[in-house]
Amino acid sequence: MDRILFGDNQFFAVNHISDEKSRAQSIRFKDDEAIINTLDIARDAGLNTFMCTTHDRIANICDFIRANPDRYSNYKIFPCMPYAHKYANAVTESGIAGTLKQYVPGNFFGSLFKGGVAYLSKDYVSIMELLIDAEMKMFKGINTPVIFLQNVVTDLLLGLGMMDILTAFHSYVEKKYNAEAGFITMNMPMLLEKLEAAGIQNPIICSSINLAGFRMSGGKELYESVLKTKTVRAIAMQVLAGGAINAKDAIKYVCELPNIQSILFGASSKANITQTVNYIKEFDKEGELNFK
Repeated sequence: MDRILFGDNQFFAVNHISDEKSRAQSIRFKDDEAIINTLDIARDAGLNTFMCTTHDRIANICDFIRANPDRYSNYKIFPCMPYAHKYANAVTESGIAGTLKQYVPGNFFGSLFKGGVAYLSKDYVSIMELLIDAEMKMFKGINTPVIFLQNVVTDLLLGLGMMDILTAFHSYVEKKYNAEAGFITMNMPMLLEKLEAAGIQNPIICSSINLAGFRMSGGKELYESVLKTKTVRAIAMQVLAGGAINAKDAIKYVCELPNIQSILFGASSKANITQTVNYIKEFDKEGELNFK
């Protein structure tokens, strides 16, 4: 994984602090061209991995990337699924059976033996596999070396103790897509413990890690202890705590932590993208010098 990953919250009006900023971002990125232009600014800053939800509009971005193979020859996308709002809306409008019919890949009735029987018998693993295939259709032909399960599902399954579903996700994306599984969570210490117990070693876990302890279940000190003593490929997200922390102090804190393999951030302006990248490079370099 690259050291710096570029996220998509800003494109879909997700701001954890300000509704006003969310509305402004919604207007700014109402056209796909605005998203592509911002991705290109990030690429010019050296960011070649886009970590994004499976929002319907991402399909348009994937179409553009496929149509310009030379321009995006070294580009990677880390899909994060499911996009919960999409399925919630579909279930409300069409019911569970209708949603399965809408989102399973290819001809639903051609998949009826697997999908329909799975539904009737509550075979959640088979349903999950069908929905992964449906979500991955938009990324066909694009390099997707890591596929993530969103925290809304990860943490629900974690809380219910349904580790068999999490391990099945891990196995399926490896077998079907030759990719590594990643897990997004709001409780990295507990998830890591349960994954290790289930036989998944050195997992890729993306979680909120920041100076303010924002959305760090169990507290900042517990996360720091786990990062120092456990084996995990951690991705730090929400490093600015939704904008509540000074950028320089926030990046310095994360860069000084052990076991942070990647830092994920989203930004909508060239100035903010450049500033964040430069801070990460600055503090990474200081860390290397201090280590020597």
